[in-house]
Amino acid sequence: MRFLEKAPAKINLALDVLYKRPDQYHEVDMIMTTIDLSDRIELSPLRTDEILIVSENRFVPSDHRNLAFQAAQVLKDRFGIREGVEIYIEKQIPVAAGLAGGSSDAAAVLRGLNRLWQLELSLEELADIGARIGSDVSFCVHGGTARATGRGEKVEKLPAPPACWVVLAKPTIGVSTQAIYENLNLDEASHPDIPAMIEAIKREDYQGICDRVGNVLEPVTVQLHSDVQQIKEHMHEFGADAVLMSGSGPTVFGLVQHESRAQRIYNGLRGFCDEVYVVRMLGGRVPLD
Repeated sequence: MRFLEKAPAKINLALDVLYKRPDQYHEVDMIMTTIDLSDRIELSPLRTDEILIVSENRFVPSDHRNLAFQAAQVLKDRFGIREGVEIYIEKQIPVAAGLAGGSSDAAAVLRGLNRLWQLELSLEELADIGARIGSDVSFCVHGGTARATGRGEKVEKLPAPPACWVVLAKPTIGVSTQAIYENLNLDEASHPDIPAMIEAIKREDYQGICDRVGNVLEPVTVQLHSDVQQIKEHMHEFGADAVLMSGSGPTVFGLVQHESRAQRIYNGLRGFCDEVYVVRMLGGRVPLD
């Protein structure tokens, strides 16, 4: 018996940081949406009482450092589960890319084990559990499009944005999220207009969405990693309607209405970047099977 789950990536249409909290987390205000680039999670019961992570991707940790492992452990501890599970992760989402690949894997494990172990938890209950694992896990449990506040765990569902193509490009650099936040000066930051972005989404105003994309972390990452700025400039040059870095980076995405232009941007970027993808914006909730 195997249970399959899709774990789609997310992009940030807008990301704002408001202040640093007493608990050392940052208060954020983000608009996130899922895209059609997904890991595939396969859950199989084990006779032994253990959590076994299996992946052909050498960058995927097989122990407690993996959020998918943590998701299984949290459920086992909370509900006294004395059964084991093998978690096979087929990676399609780039690792450490600002696309919430690890968080989405953890969310998929929560949804899948909820079925495998017949826990009968609601998505809201799974999202609450997910908040203990990582800031993006709550959003990833639901998927779709949402405003995320607090440290990212407070999720308010939004309608799907207008359908469009998303071109992704990840430079071959590693970005430390901690370093980005440490170098963030909120007094000098340019903050995106989150309410205006929400209104544009509700009006299905594609151009309004493109005009309002913004990420307060982007200038910090660009200052530390010039590759990100170069990719942004190339995307603009090749005709993307909007260009933004997702999360703390380093992945940059471009929004495009027409597939032919998306393909032209893809072809142009392949000369500068090895990891380039053309996908659709999902916008709606994640299929549960």
